This record gives sequence, C-alpha cells and structure tokens, in this order.
Amino acid sequence: MGLVRSLCSFIVFLSCLIAVYGQGTRIGFYSTTCPNAETIVRTAVTSHFGSDPRIAPGLLRMHFHDCFVQGCDGSVLLAGPNSERTAGANTNLRGFEVIDDAKRQLEAACPGVVSCADILTLAARDSVALTQGQSWQVPTGRRDGRVSLATNVNNLPSPSDPVAIQQRKFSAFRLTTRDLVALVGGHTIGTAACGFFTNRIFNSTGNTADPTMDQTFVPTLQRLCPQNGDGSARVDLDNGSGNTFDTSFFNNLSRGRGILQSDHVLWTNPTTKSIVQEFMASSSNFNVQFARSMVKMSNIGVKTGRSGEIRRVCSAVN
Repeated sequence: MGLVRSLCSFIVFLSCLIAVYGQGTRIGFYSTTCPNAETIVRTAVTSHFGSDPRIAPGLLRMHFHDCFVQGCDGSVLLAGPNSERTAGANTNLRGFEVIDDAKRQLEAACPGVVSCADILTLAARDSVALTQGQSWQVPTGRRDGRVSLATNVNNLPSPSDPVAIQQRKFSAFRLTTRDLVALVGGHTIGTAACGFFTNRIFNSTGNTADPTMDQTFVPTLQRLCPQNGDGSARVDLDNGSGNTFDTSFFNNLSRGRGILQSDHVLWTNPTTKSIVQEFMASSSNFNVQFARSMVKMSNIGVKTGRSGEIRRVCSAVN
C-alpha cells in the first residue's frame, strides 16, 4: 500500500506541475493526431544510440541548453549565422542528426503535427532510459520558436559557478535547489572538455592546484589532460560509470572526484551536500526527483496554442 500511495502521490504531483508550469502541455497530447509519435522518436534515438552511445548525454545536454535560453521551444535546433548553435557554450552540442531523423519520420507519418521542441524533450527522456535510468511520462504540446540568437545564450550555468550563482540561475526559472542538484546529477552520463577543469589539476608550477580534490585521482586526470595539451579532449564526468545513468556521480562528489568546479561545490556547500547525501543513499529518491525536475524544466517558457509554429524542418523556420 505504501508503494501504491507513493506512486499515486507522484502522479498527482506531476499533474500539478503540468498545470502550473505546462501552460497547455499535457501527457498524451498526440494520442489522436499522431498516436505513434513517441514510438517514432524512441526508435530513432535507439537506432542512433546503438551506433554511438555518446548521443544520449548529447541529447540530454541539448535539451537543457534549449530550455535555459528563451524556454523549451527548440530554438537551439535552428541553424544559421548568429543562431544559438553558434554560441561558444553550444559549439560542442551533439545529436542534431537524431532530431532531424525523427522529424523526417514524423513528417512522413503525421505532417505538420509534432513540434521539434517536443521531439527534443522526448529524446532527452529516452536517452536517460537507454542509459539504464528511469523513464517518465512527458507532457507534450510545445510549439517551436522562430527566434534563435547567439546573444541570448548568456545565462547558462558555467563550469566554474559557485553554488550561489547556480541557485540564482536555476531560481530564475522557478527551479529549486533540490531541482538543481537532481538536474546536475544528469552529469552521471557524458563528458567534459579538459579545458574546463585543467586549472583544477595544474597550477603554474605543474602541481595540483586544488587541494580539495582526491589527490590519488589527480594523476589520472593529469595523464588524460596533460598541461598545455589538447583542451578539447574529453573526460567522463562520472569516473568509472560514465555510460550509466546512476548515483555513482554523487558518490564521486563525496570522494573529491567531481570533475567540474561547479559539480565539486555541491559537496562542499552544506545546503546542497545534504541533498547529494540523500541521492547517494537512495537511487529511487534520485530517479523520482530527476523525473520531477525534468518535467518542471521541460515546461519553462513553452509556446502553446497559437504561439510559435510547427516546423517542417527542425533546423529552419517555416
């Protein structure tokens, strides 16, 4: 009975979130207009994942970057000079071909019905499931934005942000500190470029610059990211479990093995540390909270009704 009550409470909670944040999105939005929409997206993501598992964290990151700039309207997918894709923070985004593939299939099955914004949102969820994370129901009904400017990409969390700055950036979108920790937990899959953290493993004399890191781990990072080496080389954000969506990321934080400074401080700050400890102790708590936080984030500033459009091609406005 306890489990049933918990599941019922979670469903009610999601329904409330959709009502408050969704502005018109709902679960099953395409049930009559394109009933196979989610299956088509899932099949496309699964196919590309089979060829390149790095697609999963790429799609999750792309969705995050889309929502934090002008809301979840697929604007990050638009190509062209000075579009969001050209901004420095987005130059390494990957997975555009997956969205384009899913869109081609959806246009063949249900022309002009499923938005690119919804495809990206569904693909992010499917990426978590493919990496052994817990799936969740995604409210759909978003429409696509028509504006994409690199100059708008100015409030994404930075790899060097302290907790207070991260909290400010998340709270601007009505996301709590608990949402922050859960969503950063998405770093359990994916990689970071060496250039984002070499300042933590070297100083001017070549020695470790951050004594709060696990000193037995530093030599490994120094070998993977040599001083004055290729700053674009990449390292797993979750050492030892970079391809599996689990709580290993939080365990690494507790051991001083957080790669990015912005991740590391989640353990050293008392407010966020208690949440990290909770997720370390209960993968169920983490998975449930991650789903809740993703639902909230995926409904930031969505366009519904007559706003925006349904693009025929995700990389260009109609």
